[in-house]
Amino acid sequence: MPLTMLKAGEEKSIKKVGGREETRQFLARIGFLPGTHITVVNKIGGNVIVHIKESRVAVSREMAAQIMV
Repeated sequence: MPLTMLKAGEEKSIKKVGGREETRQFLARIGFLPGTHITVVNKIGGNVIVHIKESRVAVSREMAAQIMV
């Protein structure tokens, strides 16, 4: 299921990152790699804020829809 389906407080492991090549590379640089555990902190205006690798990162709804958990 896409990251956009998770509710605040849910923790999952990334299964796959889709989308265009430049999107996948950008997400990989900030830690969104298969097998990485992430926790949804909040959703604000369609953007998703997640805790990943000791950091909080906000991604747009479009990017979050490409991240399968």
